[in-house]
Amino acid sequence: MPFANFKFLEGIIDASRKEEIIHRTTAMFVEYFGEGVRPYTMVLVEEVTDGGWGRADETLTLEKMGMKEK
Repeated sequence: MPFANFKFLEGIIDASRKEEIIHRTTAMFVEYFGEGVRPYTMVLVEEVTDGGWGRADETLTLEKMGMKEK
């Protein structure tokens, strides 16, 4: 079963963008593996609260990433 998991900071993408991600990701899996994978393809688009993730032992926030006014 092809599976993709996208995580975005909460509020930076809207419902139509999520739908586009799901459709385009599914199309990519079908392109690579054939039409037979379409019914089994899962795409999960999750929103993570600001400060709810990190990298290299540092909590990431919109402000630290320059995406929010200080």
